[in-house]
Amino acid sequence: MKALCWNGINKLNVERVPDPSILNPGDAIVRVTMSSVCGSDLHLLDGYVPAMREGDIIGHEFMGEVVEVGPEVTKLKKGDRVVVGSVLGCGGCEFCQTDQWSLCDNSNTHPEILEKAYGYAGAGIFGYSHAFGGYAGSHAEYIRVPYADTGSFKVPEGIKDESAVFTSDAFPTGYMAADMCGIEPGDTVVVWGAGGVGQMAMQSAWLLGAGRVIAIDRFPERLAMAKLYAKAEVLNYEEVDILEALREMTGGRGPDRCIDAVGMEAHTTGVEQYYDRAKQAVRLQTDRPAVLRQAIMACRKGGTISIVGVYGGLLDKFPMGAAMNKALTFRMGQMFAQKYIPKLLDIVADGQVDPAYLLTHKWSLDQGPEGYKMFKEKTDNCMRVVFAP
Repeated sequence: MKALCWNGINKLNVERVPDPSILNPGDAIVRVTMSSVCGSDLHLLDGYVPAMREGDIIGHEFMGEVVEVGPEVTKLKKGDRVVVGSVLGCGGCEFCQTDQWSLCDNSNTHPEILEKAYGYAGAGIFGYSHAFGGYAGSHAEYIRVPYADTGSFKVPEGIKDESAVFTSDAFPTGYMAADMCGIEPGDTVVVWGAGGVGQMAMQSAWLLGAGRVIAIDRFPERLAMAKLYAKAEVLNYEEVDILEALREMTGGRGPDRCIDAVGMEAHTTGVEQYYDRAKQAVRLQTDRPAVLRQAIMACRKGGTISIVGVYGGLLDKFPMGAAMNKALTFRMGQMFAQKYIPKLLDIVADGQVDPAYLLTHKWSLDQGPEGYKMFKEKTDNCMRVVFAP
């Protein structure tokens, strides 16, 4: 089959690789019909996740058709149209049983890597390096889905593929970001990053009772989408001082809930941008935390910081004093796909949110390297490229 493979920093190639097969009785084989790029894939492409190996298939946000099931799969059958969560969960451990699926004790087949880095390992993730299990990703014609009964969800009739595909990762990640905020009715919620996850976080904030949603980014087309589809007020951080603007917009109080939907490769302005890039380049820090610093300083006293932008390692100049003395609450994590996907499919079916607008470019898998280049450089008003193998 064809697959999009990582072959080094900023090197992607479409290659012929062996078709996947059933390895365990709980597996399913899915013919991929749509697989989306994701901002966190850029961390792999840029070399900031060190456990990648040449030839690894990337991609983790996808849907497709079941073509084969293992003997212990009971909820799926051949021909089912399914969306698959990007995070793998066994369904039986303490964390899966309490809906903390990305903390699964059993789905990461190489836990020793993260145990050394983090103390304990989290779950496996499709196409996201050997630190997260070394599972083949979804930018391929077919994919093996372990724990198929817990991670695959039948797509209801009436939901088009262009909407369903984003309930795999972007929508549940954005929803979890808003959910972790503990939004009270009328709260002001600020989202840093108006990409796919940020857009879904804005939509979700409204669903959970926000009284006001503010989007921060630097790309006018993304801010325009946030304003049009997510009904957000918008700020371009290259045009205004964000801390001053948020203080003024909230009458000096500060926003109640702040969401970091950017993560380790945050862009900012001025000396801070050069400082972070220089320290990251020589590995004196692994992540650029400009957004996180800004959110901590902007958030009101007693407010909440929700982090779904991916961080991998160590941060410099982290304003811990501000966080502690303002009594901020931090919530963060890789998203709990299996907890949220059924609910979000219902929300899409009911017409409350249609994430299809995130799909700006639908290309063949053969155009994978070009699709990632466009996505990374954000040209042609690209929000998300979706490959249809």
